[in-house]
Amino acid sequence: MQTIKDIEIDGKTVFIRCDFNVPKDEDGNITDDRRIRGALTTIRYCIDRDCKVILASHYERPEPGKYEDKYSLKPVVQRLTRLLKIAEDIRLASDVVGEDAKTKAASLKGGEVLVLENLRYEAGETQNDSAFAKELASMADIYINDAFGACHRAHASIDAMPKVFDNKNKAAGFLLAKEVNFFDKTLENPIRPFVAVVGGSKVSGKLEALRQLLDKVDKVIIGGGMAFTFLKAQGYEIGNSLVEDDLLDEARTIMIKARKEGVKFYLPVDVVCAQKFSEEGVAKYLPSQEIPADWMGLDIGPASSRLFREVLNDAQTIIWNGPMGVYEMDKYAKGSMKMSHDIADTHATTIVGGGDTADVAQKAGDVDEMTFVSTGGGASLNLIEGKKMPGIEALKV
Repeated sequence: MQTIKDIEIDGKTVFIRCDFNVPKDEDGNITDDRRIRGALTTIRYCIDRDCKVILASHYERPEPGKYEDKYSLKPVVQRLTRLLKIAEDIRLASDVVGEDAKTKAASLKGGEVLVLENLRYEAGETQNDSAFAKELASMADIYINDAFGACHRAHASIDAMPKVFDNKNKAAGFLLAKEVNFFDKTLENPIRPFVAVVGGSKVSGKLEALRQLLDKVDKVIIGGGMAFTFLKAQGYEIGNSLVEDDLLDEARTIMIKARKEGVKFYLPVDVVCAQKFSEEGVAKYLPSQEIPADWMGLDIGPASSRLFREVLNDAQTIIWNGPMGVYEMDKYAKGSMKMSHDIADTHATTIVGGGDTADVAQKAGDVDEMTFVSTGGGASLNLIEGKKMPGIEALKV
């Protein structure tokens, strides 16, 4: 996979596929701009080489053909303007491949930046439509993919579009290259002991990643809602806790494999329980074996946090993907916050899978203490699983 440094871009029109799918609050204000900041190095590199820069991204899931203001990239343009600090204003096209986008793209001068509207306003984006991809490609000389968080999706701007360009005119941006290299190097040759901390709500989304990790790691810590599937597979009463009954056999298979491979496998020994999925009402700490039939586990308990901290003490490499509980509710966020602090306090190389896990590290104030925080949750899981990702395959020479 070539990077932007490997190709000639000076003075050309460069299309950069970014991932500006950032969280916003109810008033439309961006609450976390890590993904925007992550793209700045590639954008500045192009501006410094007098390129005409076209930026494109999706944002959430608008209904195709329906231009709703809440899905617009206007807030992204405002934040970009503040972060880039360039003399010329960053312009926003009112469409994606329509008259406004093409007119503004054609009138760009060297060092100027244009942002296209939300790619998913066009049905062709998610359909990986080649005609739509060619329309996008017609605006630029060079294609750069810097959207690691979207590389696992076979969408037009990720998969079909780079195939329109020859090898001399397409490459990975700095962020994408950094993400791929970091995961590849860490998984291929980790400094040991290597510990995987896996959380989140469901086993199903992380099943293959867990299988792959068992061949590479020395210890596995399981937390979050997915822990209850493993606890039930061991015969424990888990009450109304989240469980995937159809995956109980898979959970047993994973635990048996861990034993055979000599991988230490840790589950919560206590949990924070409540009678309903709400911050209202009583919550209490209970051993994992003693969850009442009409209660549910919503976070790991203090004994689990202490146990997991001991497990992490000698770690030299830690990969963390998934929170330990319902961290969106303050009442059930303690386990995730403690996990973040404990990982940050180690001397290990620490890799945080994006999405919810990165949000936890941000809320805990630990982002600067982590070695690497990925910008893509689903994409980082795909790398761990060893899956081929459309966005990366399309760039291969």
